[in-house]
Amino acid sequence: MPEEILAQNREVSLYMANAREMLEAAQLMLDNGFYGSAINRAYYAVFYAANALLATKRLARNKHSGVISAFRQHFVKTAFIENEYSDVYGRLFADRHISDYEINDAVEEEQVSVDVDDARRFVARMGNYLTEEGWL
Repeated sequence: MPEEILAQNREVSLYMANAREMLEAAQLMLDNGFYGSAINRAYYAVFYAANALLATKRLARNKHSGVISAFRQHFVKTAFIENEYSDVYGRLFADRHISDYEINDAVEEEQVSVDVDDARRFVARMGNYLTEEGWL
C-alpha cells in the first residue's frame, strides 16, 4: 500500500480514536454532574468523527464551521450519510456554544443526556460508514 494511503488511513483512525475518547469523557462528565463539560466532549466526539470522514477525501478541517459545512456538503447532501446526523451535529454545535460561551444560559440535564446519546449514535454511524468503505 502506498505511503500516502497509509498516512490517510492513520489519520482516519486517529480521528475515530479521538472521537471514542471524547465519548467516554462525555459520559464521565454526565455521570458526575458536569453538564457543560459533557456537552463539550460530546460535541468534540462528533467533530472528530466528522473529520474522520472528511479525511477520506483529504478534506479534514480545523475550523468548526468548516467541518460541519464540508460534512454536510460531501456526505449528507450526497446521501452517503442520513440527514438526521446533520441535525444531530447542528444541535450539538449550538448546545456546545451555549454551554461554553453563554454564561447566563444553561442546557438542562435531560438535554445533555440526549446530546451524549446522540453523539454516541453519530460516532457509531460514522464508524460503520468508515468500516463499510474499508477505512477501518
